[in-house]
Amino acid sequence: MSNINSYIKTKDYLVTKEEFNLVYDAENDMLITKPQPSELSKYYDPENYISHNDQGSTLIEKVYQKVKTYTLNKKVKLINRYSNLDKTILDIGCGTGEFLIYAKNKNWDTYGIEINNGARKKAEEKKIRTTEKLEDISNKKFNVITLWHVLEHLPNLEKQIKKIESLLTKNGTLIIAVPNYKSYDALYYKEHWAAYDTPRHLWHFSQKSISNIFQKNHFTVVETLPMHFDSYYVSLLSEKYKNGKTNYIKAIYRGWLSNMRAKSTGEYSSLIYILQKQ
Repeated sequence: MSNINSYIKTKDYLVTKEEFNLVYDAENDMLITKPQPSELSKYYDPENYISHNDQGSTLIEKVYQKVKTYTLNKKVKLINRYSNLDKTILDIGCGTGEFLIYAKNKNWDTYGIEINNGARKKAEEKKIRTTEKLEDISNKKFNVITLWHVLEHLPNLEKQIKKIESLLTKNGTLIIAVPNYKSYDALYYKEHWAAYDTPRHLWHFSQKSISNIFQKNHFTVVETLPMHFDSYYVSLLSEKYKNGKTNYIKAIYRGWLSNMRAKSTGEYSSLIYILQKQ
């Protein structure tokens, strides 16, 4: 990658408190976490990493679980729009399998990838077919592949995208949800923005990033959709990282303001990209 410059310094607020640099890749208009640890598993403490849990103990976690139930229904409605007679779906980073349960109940033939052993075991207990790595399913094809806040976690990004492309059927649909570092809440909270989530998030995308990277791999962005709840959740965490405690009123205001500004700019806290394989 060419034209890479320092952008901001942040840290792992969740587990180790280590500092990391985000460097700007001008060619792809994206940020890259540096250094990228060779062993990432220690940064995924299951007690702290909310997407690997089905239960919520703190208020933030309980709100997260409630919102998740609502968004799961929305996600299934979204994939139904892009289905054909071949309702096969692969969810990469399926966590404990909730999304695939909802999809399965709508007659989808489901398969999941999950690297975390504990989360994968929970998914398998729900009768969801899963495996640990993309390489384990090289002989299969899917009409829809989803990555819900997962792309930013994948090491060897270009290699992984090529592998994903090979698993999609002709004219198949790829659905990606990622944080947007050009959103108002990202610009406001700066190094305390929770969605940087270093070093678990290795890559930080803009709309231009997604278009550029995937166009090189035979995909076209056909639709971009907002994730309205993300600005509130991210702002709640960001307030805590910034001030040492959660200020619910400030966080809700910042989340609301981020969505209001995004109505004119299109730069929501997180975005869903619908991509068609060319």
